[in-house]
Amino acid sequence: MSVEKARFKYVNYLWDEAEAASLDGDDVALLLYRSNLMGADLRLTNYGGGNTSCKTEAVDPLTGKTVEVMWIKGSGGDIGTLKRDGLSALYLDRLRNLENIYQGVDREDEMVELFNHCIYDLRSKAPSIDTPLHSFLPFKHIDHLHPDAAIAIAAAKDGKQITKDLFKGTIGWVDWQRPGFDLGLKLRQCLDENPGIRGIMLGSHGLFTWGDTAYESYLNTLEVVETCAVYLEEHYGKKSPIFGGEKIKSPEKTRREKQAALLAPVLRGLCSTEKQMIGHFTDASPVLEFINSNDLERLAPLGTSCPDHFLRTKISPLVLDLSPEEDLSGPGWLKERLMPAFAAYRAKYADYYRQHKKKDSPVIRDTNPVIILYPGIGLFSFSKDKQTARVAAEFYINAINVIKGAEAISEYTALPAQEAFDIEYWLLEEAKLQRMPKPKALSGRIALITGSAGGIGKAIARKFAEEGAVVVVSDNDAQRLISADREFGQSFGKDAYITAELDVTSGDDIQNAFQKAALAFGGVDLIVNCAGLSISKPIEEHTDHDWDLLYDVLVKGQFKVTQAGVNIMRKQDMGGDILNIVSKNALVSGPNNAGYGSAKAAQLHLSRLNAAELGHDKIRVNVVNPDAVIAESKIWEGEWAVGRAKAYGIRVEDLPAFYARRTLLDEIILPEDIANACLAFTGGLLNKSTGNVLNVDGGIAPAFVR
Repeated sequence: MSVEKARFKYVNYLWDEAEAASLDGDDVALLLYRSNLMGADLRLTNYGGGNTSCKTEAVDPLTGKTVEVMWIKGSGGDIGTLKRDGLSALYLDRLRNLENIYQGVDREDEMVELFNHCIYDLRSKAPSIDTPLHSFLPFKHIDHLHPDAAIAIAAAKDGKQITKDLFKGTIGWVDWQRPGFDLGLKLRQCLDENPGIRGIMLGSHGLFTWGDTAYESYLNTLEVVETCAVYLEEHYGKKSPIFGGEKIKSPEKTRREKQAALLAPVLRGLCSTEKQMIGHFTDASPVLEFINSNDLERLAPLGTSCPDHFLRTKISPLVLDLSPEEDLSGPGWLKERLMPAFAAYRAKYADYYRQHKKKDSPVIRDTNPVIILYPGIGLFSFSKDKQTARVAAEFYINAINVIKGAEAISEYTALPAQEAFDIEYWLLEEAKLQRMPKPKALSGRIALITGSAGGIGKAIARKFAEEGAVVVVSDNDAQRLISADREFGQSFGKDAYITAELDVTSGDDIQNAFQKAALAFGGVDLIVNCAGLSISKPIEEHTDHDWDLLYDVLVKGQFKVTQAGVNIMRKQDMGGDILNIVSKNALVSGPNNAGYGSAKAAQLHLSRLNAAELGHDKIRVNVVNPDAVIAESKIWEGEWAVGRAKAYGIRVEDLPAFYARRTLLDEIILPEDIANACLAFTGGLLNKSTGNVLNVDGGIAPAFVR
């Protein structure tokens, strides 16, 4: 371990001298390197939080003269993944000259558009609201981060004095103020009044640190945050037990996850009254320490302090009045019991909006909670997609850490409600929301596809993920599942999917898959029964084992998966879709096909029966009938292809062309064709269609349903 690395216990020293040396002379590359290192340590900053910058000399393309340019993280970026195209590059003198036309705090939002007149690199990302906070400080390299340890001091009642004493006057202090042009001037004033300081603490907000080089800025940031963390650690439990001590104990993890999985679909339904939400669950140790404490009731309603926190989490969470040992198996009474708490939360949020709105405030947003705390069990978060829900949970854990630290050294103070409202309903934030891309066809929906590690099932899972759904990729083939996991991770990222080993003949596997879906995403909306197998034999060669296997997988498996899925859909009370991938063989008689064809016919009629029964739940049940989908199909790897070729008197390699020639359209059917049919049923255009069959077989007249 290097000497520098050994100095730090509570933050990660990641600087690699050789890698940094390879970037020497390119300050922008070093800015990105420094930013990525700090963004990789969530103890230094949270996702999307903070800004980093550097000032360089460059040639003005219009005058040929050397000018000073400031490079800074652009609006909406994340320093952990920041690349050059995520930076804004602006003429520094133009930024500073904006002070000459600045008309005061009441007009400072107007300054943001003027940043565009200062852009040096026309490929720049849109400048962020924090741009002037960096431009009015003279330092070449600046870090503005949101470390939990620093914000704990910044949000403490005595934070200003603690900062002065802890750093012996080398860290300045600026009281809470909404980010913007005026705060940039306040930072400059603080520096003028305290020459020689190494950083500035922003009340209830975060930390500014700097250096003459990228490395000096990086090291300075780590040292300041480490000092804050050490100070907090020395005080935990000294003044009083953390969060007032433990009030309740959590059951063991398996029990917590079972409770969370039972509850999540009910919560998701209650949180989705305005738009369909995706959930996230965590029982991380900081969460359990907070929700099991004596002080939960006092501290949770105070809300968060750092703007980054409550912009993601709403100002405060909903705390459930449920025992960790409660029997949650009945959806009806559970929803009835929770509805008053949700109604009260919505009413309180509406009152918060009415009391603090201004003439130009945006209209009220979704009044449902984002963060829900279940004492003894864990934290649920709900938002428009998985990443936003997960990040909201991470931000609330940041807030828990801040509250814990502030309470240990002094007393936690949240932002005044008006200040919080002015951030949450800031017109600049609203403009950012309005620029967001429109939701995709399946945004906000959770899909579980059986047999989806290959062939048709994988094509459906990919199509659904491309259209915005989060998917549970499930299969009974562990090796295929590993390969699919790798593929989906590279294509969509960790927030778009999970995998589950699922043999549809196993009740335990089915329950486990749906539990994983509930824990990862909050429930399920869309089930595709795609798992299958084929056995092609003459009637005299069919065995009892062949028959039972076909019916266990195709018919009973479809039924059992549907049964488990419907249980969750009813808890959510948002309707849903069940798609059954059946076959042309459900309608057409062929040779050597008694077991498979009759099982497919049973699947088809079971679909009709389910559609008739589930309509009052707004659960649609529809069928897609493929034929001869050979590409990537596991069915065709075994004896089925040999059996079908034998039945038609042709060679195995001639099957694709044979099947295409017998269709009306003379087309080979691909897995993607079946996936497109599934999207047609679920993408919003056929919401009033149930009990239907869509043939995707190139046109086979005997398979026409009508």
